[in-house]
Amino acid sequence: MSHNTFGHLFRFTSFGESHGPLIGCVVDGCPPLIELTEADLQGYLDKRRPGQSRFTTQRQEPDQVRIVSGVMTEEATGRQLTTGTPIGLIIDNVDQRSKDYGEIRQQYRPGHADFPYDAKYGIRDYRGGGRSSARETAMRVAAGGIARKVLEGVRIRGALVQMGPHKIDRQRWDWNAVDDNAFFCPDPQAAREWETYLDGVRKAGSSCGAVIEIVAEGVPPGWGAPIYGKLDAELASAFMSINAVKGVEIGEGMAAAALSGEDNADEMRTGNTGLPHFVSNHAGGILGGISTGQPIVARFAVKPTSSILTERRSVNRFGAEVDIRTKGRHDPCVGIRAVPVGEAMMAIVLADAFLRHRGQTGAPATRWPFPRPA
Repeated sequence: MSHNTFGHLFRFTSFGESHGPLIGCVVDGCPPLIELTEADLQGYLDKRRPGQSRFTTQRQEPDQVRIVSGVMTEEATGRQLTTGTPIGLIIDNVDQRSKDYGEIRQQYRPGHADFPYDAKYGIRDYRGGGRSSARETAMRVAAGGIARKVLEGVRIRGALVQMGPHKIDRQRWDWNAVDDNAFFCPDPQAAREWETYLDGVRKAGSSCGAVIEIVAEGVPPGWGAPIYGKLDAELASAFMSINAVKGVEIGEGMAAAALSGEDNADEMRTGNTGLPHFVSNHAGGILGGISTGQPIVARFAVKPTSSILTERRSVNRFGAEVDIRTKGRHDPCVGIRAVPVGEAMMAIVLADAFLRHRGQTGAPATRWPFPRPA
């Protein structure tokens, strides 16, 4: 199975299966002399960890990460620093229940990757989907924690802005509320309403989709490359690689099609510092594939969890028609735990863009087309 690596200068390769003994990744391209400990990564993994509320799968995985290579303790200070060599990360799987999947080992679950995997490889891991399981995303979050250490001065935050058909009220957006509810929701009122909605979905044995918004602040202008290295194209690729994601938009996204040229163009003035100031941010912080210095804003849509208790029509490996009901422990809205995964993928893309920018221009500073003010 190929294509397990993501990125260019800053890249990671993940390995392991949902019901195997462990999952892991190797992060390559991290610069040396960055202070890095397991505690720097664990907080992000705890946000993604299953079993933290009745609204996520009850699989109990502590997701304790171990750094097994690529760091060294500095004798003079006792700090653990990156060495510039590949960083190995491992997380043990401790709560697999493969028996839950015994009945569907020869059947293709509707909405899952079972059939195309079997068609491509002639074999599939029926135990929770193997490599196609969202379990793999834990390693993305761990790698994203390292990427954040590379991105000094950049702040990345995510929020769930739509659950099923129910959207937040953006007038009530409060970043401080995101960590105060089970949904990473920035609208406290919507979060309370979603509890009732998702309880009904969960009790019916069904599922729902979600939309997640990721915002990166502090990204200077100049990151990314035109044509085939566009920053927005690489973000779209990163988000589309997340399990169950079916759509991505940057800035206004699809809504830009309904705007006029006058409304959509982000006008510019000279700010108080003498540097350019954008009046709006319809472009989501990226123009021509290159960052503008504004916040980078992206959203992605996650489909409803395909593992549901409602009986669905399918076929088995021998071509016989079957009716299938998926048992086991599953998220009624997998989009909830996709928020920290989206943050991680944003961080990984931006860390890669920063290192490539530095490699091409020779310095991380922006090359302004006009003199900086005194």
